[in-house]
Amino acid sequence: MDYKMISWNVNGLRACLGKGFMDFFSKESPDFFCLQETKISEGQLELELPGYFQYWNYAEKKGYSGTAVFTKHEPVSVSLGMGVEEHDHEGRLITLEYENFYLIDGYIPNAQNELKRIDYRMRWEDDFREYILNLSEKKPVIYCGDLNVAHQEIDLKNPKTNRGNAGFSDEERGRFSKLLEAGFTDCFRYLYPDKEGAYTWWSYRMRAREKDVGWRIDYFIVSDAIKDNVKEFKIHKEVMGSDHCPVELEISI
Repeated sequence: MDYKMISWNVNGLRACLGKGFMDFFSKESPDFFCLQETKISEGQLELELPGYFQYWNYAEKKGYSGTAVFTKHEPVSVSLGMGVEEHDHEGRLITLEYENFYLIDGYIPNAQNELKRIDYRMRWEDDFREYILNLSEKKPVIYCGDLNVAHQEIDLKNPKTNRGNAGFSDEERGRFSKLLEAGFTDCFRYLYPDKEGAYTWWSYRMRAREKDVGWRIDYFIVSDAIKDNVKEFKIHKEVMGSDHCPVELEISI
């Protein structure tokens, strides 16, 4: 079956709703729409999305983090978090199980200025890798979201001046490599190994988006077993409403 999947860090869903979110959603009509950084608490927002099942994971802290998945396909099961107490208070993961694959929507913790949260980020990465590997032993996994890392120098405009900064530290890049080496494929780079300027996030400072000084930190990752099922990958740079733009995967599974 062919699926169209979209992932978008909306940087506050209520704000994004006022900046054309529903226009984009209706126009694209994906099978799966995965959101990160919804920044809402339970009961704060009710969306009318006919034909879609809605799954939300809220952070305990108000106005912070949070994920959601809207899908036309009812899952076999839904899991919130990864089952590790330390990581499951910020609404960062939703896993939907289907007959022949898992879909994970993730918003990965930022290492923050001067890497002050890097130790926590490393624990998250190691625990998450164990989580996704356990799932992948049962059936293939499609993992998407804001992973808060630019993997290679080609994935950001200014690699030399950002070396060691949050999102481009050796530690974060190394953990991303370790994840891929464990049996996963970065769908965009699989299709477009040498494409430059493929950014998905721009700072609000220094007119970065206008100048296209960006980073590619939003991904679809799939189990190696289904990498050849990837049909297309699009980066919707034209879509505003957030400091990230949506990314789209077309896959047959």
